[in-house]
Amino acid sequence: MPMNSAAQSTPCAAPDAGAVDAPAPPATTPRPDLAHLISLHARAVRDSVTLVRRVTPDDLPRPTPCSAWTLADLLAHMTAQHHGFAAAARGDGRDPAHWAVHPLGADPVARYAAAADDVMAAFAAVGTPDQPFALPEFTTARTFPAHRAIGFHLIDYLVHSWDVARTLGLDYAPGPALVEAALPIAYAVPDDDSRRTPGSAFRPALAAAPNARPLEQILTALGRSPDWPTPLP
Repeated sequence: MPMNSAAQSTPCAAPDAGAVDAPAPPATTPRPDLAHLISLHARAVRDSVTLVRRVTPDDLPRPTPCSAWTLADLLAHMTAQHHGFAAAARGDGRDPAHWAVHPLGADPVARYAAAADDVMAAFAAVGTPDQPFALPEFTTARTFPAHRAIGFHLIDYLVHSWDVARTLGLDYAPGPALVEAALPIAYAVPDDDSRRTPGSAFRPALAAAPNARPLEQILTALGRSPDWPTPLP
């Protein structure tokens, strides 16, 4: 597919030789209040729905900041992850069928919005911060406590909202509370060889500018270049 320079793109399914280490995460990340975390998560997901509603069929072949993915690929991934995390919240995350990526169908926007509603409803029903989530795409060896799993999904959709916005040439300005909550989660994501595996949504970290704003710090910590350009129509 047509691409811009490697310094401006994030090849999600291929190594990036120019990556550097991100700032070290804090030794411990305080566990947030569960209700507050779920509220922030819902805000991130609703932001993504607002952006996806701007997508037209002509936009689907566009390249995205994940250079291995078109916008259609990205939406299919985002839809599948909603279903997988919703199943995990309901205690059925080990079933790989819930994580399967399917074709977008005739109305990908409606399909995406329905998946977003599903995961928000599932997370709203989580009772305790330590409720176990099975996340087989991370590991099958153990489960994750709810507060960590919800944090994973929150950071994924904050970044994917930026991906969609940049692909469409739209602004994306998540609220300060959402960015403040997401920044330590971004720095806590391991920056290891798993980011170089095919299909990884995050790439090796990039160096942030000295005056980088919090959203830009999140993006670079997860291998996104804030300067990724809007693709030509």
